[in-house]
Amino acid sequence: MASAKISKETYLEWYEMMQLLRKFEEKAGQMYGLQKIRGFCHLYIGQEAVAAGLQSGLRKDDNIITGYRDHGLAIMKGISANAAMAELYGKATGSTKGKGGSMHYFSKEHRFFGGHGIVGGQIGMGGGIAFADKYNDTDRVTACLFGDGAARQGMLHETFNLAMLWKLPVIYICENNGYAMGTSVARSSNVEDISKLGLAYEMPSFNVDGMSPEAVHKAIFEAAERARKGEGPTFLNIQTYRYKGHSMSDPQKYRSKDEVAEYQKIDPIETTKATILAKKYATAAQIEAIDDKIKLIVEESVQFSENSPLPSDEELYKDIYVQPDYPFMTEPF
Repeated sequence: MASAKISKETYLEWYEMMQLLRKFEEKAGQMYGLQKIRGFCHLYIGQEAVAAGLQSGLRKDDNIITGYRDHGLAIMKGISANAAMAELYGKATGSTKGKGGSMHYFSKEHRFFGGHGIVGGQIGMGGGIAFADKYNDTDRVTACLFGDGAARQGMLHETFNLAMLWKLPVIYICENNGYAMGTSVARSSNVEDISKLGLAYEMPSFNVDGMSPEAVHKAIFEAAERARKGEGPTFLNIQTYRYKGHSMSDPQKYRSKDEVAEYQKIDPIETTKATILAKKYATAAQIEAIDDKIKLIVEESVQFSENSPLPSDEELYKDIYVQPDYPFMTEPF
């Protein structure tokens, strides 16, 4: 159960989770460079505080839906490092049997509804998931995440209007890392304060420090409580930063090394570790033990993926239609 309180256990969970996401993504980048991973690959390095605050601010049975920078959020939601890495490898043991790849993680079991490659498409789908929960009279909340580029899509405005009209239990979250691919917010939007987009629909809208797990946790918990009370959606402009490029093919010529270095000074993993040590929640040796544990988990995910089989040819015709005997999928194309 999510709690407003930030305890010793919360800080230790945050550190372990953020370190896992960081090391997983660093390894994914390394494996991409070795051509073990192909296709698109969008890393989450630098944005881990958003995942940490979501983990502690929501319940396990709440829903998450996001765009294509999805590895960190999927692992936070419960998809194992093994299944996540195997999906990047395109192996049958991946989270979507090797058929989704980097941008299309999915887990019904963990209520993680993607990974979507259509920019902004998940905004409408997130509203639909929240509508289903309201219709079925559950008290689940949906967190629907998208980037600052997707905030310029028309889908946002249509969905915001209906979400407020119907008081849907959804938290809309802009993971605002400052750049839509290589285009800054200042160059692509007349409204640089993206939180203002929600005000046109009288949606409670706030800016949140996305480099602080504490700030993200507080904002998420409060928004979830409003949703569970039937008060409707909240829009959070969570201002974070990605240290790497938009994708592995991005040369990053649109920003300076000094800009990246300034954000690294407030790295959420390092600031959380400093808090843990200052408050004596753990010793340096205990922190080192967590780091060693994470290293083993990530190395195991690579070995698991290397040793996993590729999907069979028959998998091409599976998981397309819910109807098991759909008559038009019996023969190869």
